[in-house]
Amino acid sequence: MITGLYETHLFVANLELSIEFYKNILGLEQCYFEEERRAAFFWIGEPKESMLGLWEKPKSEIDRRHFAFKCDKNFIINEATAFLKEHGLNPFNFLNDGTDQPMVFAWVPAIAIYFDDPDGHHLEFISVLDGKGKPENGIISYERWLELETKEK
Repeated sequence: MITGLYETHLFVANLELSIEFYKNILGLEQCYFEEERRAAFFWIGEPKESMLGLWEKPKSEIDRRHFAFKCDKNFIINEATAFLKEHGLNPFNFLNDGTDQPMVFAWVPAIAIYFDDPDGHHLEFISVLDGKGKPENGIISYERWLELETKEK
């Protein structure tokens, strides 16, 4: 019955600032703008495949949300941290290892790095990795994931 997630929506304090962020920094294609309702919509990936809606609300009505953008794993491994920093964003992970490098959710397995939008919504770049999930390994660095994968071969 369900074949995917088509759209998600966020409340933002400043619609123009958020349009700038999602369009010019993250590179999403803006597909619709409605001044009267203070809303903007963006295609995620190919047009009409997936959509993000932004709705301007007073700051007091904004509750922070989280969602992840599916990305190419090579981008996450080799470029994502530098890309985020170049755009004044602070990449973070859940490893508490003092780094801002991507981490692996071993149960999937998937590699990911987090960052915040202008309203503090937690966003994520994520890519599913090859191989079998190993939930017993928890959340680990990509280097550790590669070590474990090499040991199994």
